[in-house]
Amino acid sequence: MYRTENSSDPQTPEGLEADLLALVEQTRQQASEDPFRNPVLTVALAISRRMDRGEVTEADLDGLFAGLRLQALEERAARLRAYVGLEAEAGEDLAGAAPLVFGEGSDFEAVRARIERPRFAAVFTAHPTFGMPKAVAHLLAEAASTPAPESRRELLAQAAALSSRPDPVITLNDEFDQARFSVQHGRAALDALNEALLRAARERWPDHWHALVPQPVVLASWVGCDTDGRTDIGWWDTLRYRLESKRTQFERVLAQLPDDPAAQPVRRLAEGARDAVARQLAVAPKLGDDPSLDTVHRFALALIIERERAQTEAGPLIAALGTAIAEAGDEEARLKLCVLRAGCAAHGLQNGLPHFRLNASQVHNAVRRTLDRDGDPTDPAQRRSHLASINELLDHVEAVPVDFGALAAERASAARLMMTIAQILKHVDGTHPVRFLIAETETGYTLLAALWLAEHFGIGDRVEITPLFETASALEQGVHVIEDALRSPHWRRYLRRIGRLVLQFGYSDSGRYVGQLAATFWIERLRLRITEMMVQNGLSDVELVVFDTHGESIGRGAHPASLKDRLAYLAPSHARRRNREAGLKVRLESSFQGTDGYLLFGSRSLARATVLRIVEHVFAAGDPPDDPIYAEPDFATEFFTGVRQDMGTLVDDPGYAALLGTFGPNLIDRTGSRPVARQSDAGGPVAITHPRQIRAIPNNAILQQLGFLANSMHGIGRAAARAPDLFRDMRTQSERFGRAFSLVQHAAAVSDLDVLRAYVETLDPGMWLERARRATRDGRREEIIAIATALDRLNLAPRLRRLFGRLTHDHLMLHTVAPDLGAMSLRLTLLHALRLALIHRIWFLAVHIPGFRPQGGVTREILIERILRLDVAGCLKALDEIFPVTPDPTLGLHFGEPAGPRGVGTYETEHRTLFEPIGRLFAQVREISGMIQHEVGAFG
Repeated sequence: MYRTENSSDPQTPEGLEADLLALVEQTRQQASEDPFRNPVLTVALAISRRMDRGEVTEADLDGLFAGLRLQALEERAARLRAYVGLEAEAGEDLAGAAPLVFGEGSDFEAVRARIERPRFAAVFTAHPTFGMPKAVAHLLAEAASTPAPESRRELLAQAAALSSRPDPVITLNDEFDQARFSVQHGRAALDALNEALLRAARERWPDHWHALVPQPVVLASWVGCDTDGRTDIGWWDTLRYRLESKRTQFERVLAQLPDDPAAQPVRRLAEGARDAVARQLAVAPKLGDDPSLDTVHRFALALIIERERAQTEAGPLIAALGTAIAEAGDEEARLKLCVLRAGCAAHGLQNGLPHFRLNASQVHNAVRRTLDRDGDPTDPAQRRSHLASINELLDHVEAVPVDFGALAAERASAARLMMTIAQILKHVDGTHPVRFLIAETETGYTLLAALWLAEHFGIGDRVEITPLFETASALEQGVHVIEDALRSPHWRRYLRRIGRLVLQFGYSDSGRYVGQLAATFWIERLRLRITEMMVQNGLSDVELVVFDTHGESIGRGAHPASLKDRLAYLAPSHARRRNREAGLKVRLESSFQGTDGYLLFGSRSLARATVLRIVEHVFAAGDPPDDPIYAEPDFATEFFTGVRQDMGTLVDDPGYAALLGTFGPNLIDRTGSRPVARQSDAGGPVAITHPRQIRAIPNNAILQQLGFLANSMHGIGRAAARAPDLFRDMRTQSERFGRAFSLVQHAAAVSDLDVLRAYVETLDPGMWLERARRATRDGRREEIIAIATALDRLNLAPRLRRLFGRLTHDHLMLHTVAPDLGAMSLRLTLLHALRLALIHRIWFLAVHIPGFRPQGGVTREILIERILRLDVAGCLKALDEIFPVTPDPTLGLHFGEPAGPRGVGTYETEHRTLFEPIGRLFAQVREISGMIQHEVGAFG
């Protein structure tokens, strides 16, 4: 950021920033000489004292934040631009992709085989990672796409003038719209890729190039179709979103049709279908509605009445495009029609292919009533009997008709979802099989139960049943899950019919429970074992689809260096070579989650560069040299097993739950449409006693906000210390290991033990009592003692101190073997210090809350403890009710008998001097959380 000539004046935002950054640097140097000093708390105390003296005001902080936001956004835009390779030689030039995609030689059928089978799918998911405002995301994407630095700075200045906090209300509709916006850019990039391939083919084969239907990369989405862990999405919502996607597809066709007489039949078909879909949508229940049976009935009738006009599969449209291609008057019109046909062949009547997701327990519950069998299918003692029972059920399964009445009456969530899919295939789009993802799959019974549901509702050959392997036990037992299913003749016949085995690997829960580096090792090992298993079972002719579901942060599996590294990290060259040697056809899929993931498709340039990097990865020529990590299997196994064990011990440490759960969840805003967490009887969030009570995304986000990315670093130091020389060799000589370890390097650059220690000591009453000894400001000692007393009741300090010792010990060992690790920037350190100062000031005000009679189980002590946990929003709402600012409406009214006791007067003073300042300070706390997200590079 450029400084003005007044930047040394502490009264200007630039001057204040320079002054505070210098203070951070100075305290760091002092701490190196005085190990008992915490530099972050020292800076926080200095800021707090300046605020006490009126030298720094809330308005001054707002001005400071604007400058810090701009710098964070400038760096993030530059990183995004470099990440997708816009500065690289190829950049976004899709025209140059044809030689790589076609490969060596010029055989038409060989090229057709290479380009007409999808090799990669980008999947847009609605994970709750919408961590920045939509307006900021659009400006950031536009800036990252802008080559000229001055123009880029103007866009980022607009973004920096806005808050970093997410939009206050994020609905499923908002998520769908954001996904559709990015998918549209992605579809345009795929059209450009296919056009480049067809142009190159036209030069080679001028007589029959137009017979090619390229679709090497496709797009998919599960926004509106993900019911894992949520009950707020009705089947009518899912149908409506599929209709919206269908309408978008027809609008794409109409917008891209050339002005050629041969295209008129296509135009008439698409216009009629689009209008019919619009009529169906006009009577669809809206999001959040609890539609009456009459409303559902009208919607169902519209789907059926308009069914033929709306089209139910892409065959007629593709046939009409084929006729138009043959009759087109010129080559450019023919090319446009061929590009359109390719997009429709790949995506059917949808803007993006649909993925549906639910949980294994939902599948078990749906089948249990028919199986008439109690017990847990995941219990090893009952495994064989459950497999025998479900196979017997499959022996006699008969398809039943599905109508909207049965769908409206169904109560089992898995059965309802399968029926919804059946109706979508029947009435919306039946061009392609539909993906059916099952989270927490830990037994082959789950796959067979899902197959029974699909067969029962008549879509056994239209659904791609996909287990998700993510938990530690699933990564260990994944091969046995598939083997158990393969012992069933029904599952083997199903794979032959569908033609592919689809597997989903998760990096979020695996990363937080076994450590991100260990997770990638166990996932790769499972993939290699499944490759061997497919060969042993004679399934080499069945396509293997590998769907890597990861977040956009390092803690959830996204490589920080570049998109090229990210793709190579998820699909290592060794595993891909083993697939080729086994003769397997493989399709790779990768998730793009929430705002951070959608940014990679956030503009025309970003989408084209992203698609080009994908093509370069998928069609990379030749095999790299043997990687030494695979020649040292003992080292790899022991290293990653050690990391996994240490991470497992950390996760079970009560101090880790205290660290994540004390005020961590309240440091971050809600970033998605998922329902909020459960509340306790006394109000406020339920106390966290184990990390499993927190979802993976907030778990990771909290670690980012506390300044120590434990799930990306912990255990590495101890594991490396067992064989330090071999560890150093692998870092420098193994591309696979070095690429994985760079996640640790990035995590270290946004982590700092002094920052973490500052948060830990903030929750230690002993630190506050030491501060009370040296307090000189009138009334401050009493405030501090009150805070210390309340913290003592929480009794967090002993657990947190032990946890900090555990983390410090391993981190010191890591620095011993990797002394070149980076350090947290001064600016990010300052943000943590600023937020700590604001938190302390909130607490100083909180201890002045007046006494009141307990109301609904809430006492003054409980409220103060909740504020110590930063449940500020909930407490302010309670205080509004306890201390109303409006007079009692019954005052002055005579009710015909002697008046009983009631509250008198209002509490404007308390609101003006306590509650409103607490609210403003907490808003600034959350604003800093948004800026930290930009500094780290992703949310969650």
